[in-house]
Amino acid sequence: MADVFEILADPTRRRLVEALRTGERSVNELVEVVEMRQPAVSRQLSILHDAGWVTVQPEGRRRLYALRPEPFRELDDWMGRYRGVWEARLDRFAAELDRRRKGKTRKETRK
Repeated sequence: MADVFEILADPTRRRLVEALRTGERSVNELVEVVEMRQPAVSRQLSILHDAGWVTVQPEGRRRLYALRPEPFRELDDWMGRYRGVWEARLDRFAAELDRRRKGKTRKETRK
């Protein structure tokens, strides 16, 4: 499987992933949503398919694309390793804001 960050680095692919977030869509629907020409959309969908990000379901002449959950799990697993670092920092930041807010309230009540 291709590196998730490599795939998401391309803004066109991110737009396609976002467009597929609500469910499967045909190439023509995606062309309208991302406002790009069909060959460009098909090329990016091919990259997403080869990397394992989307499935393609033939339906007559149409091809329906849908997101696969595995790359998102991989991304979530990677982010999970750093979540604790950010949560601790955000907790300290919230505590500092709360401390300053309380200090300001005390000053206002003294006036």
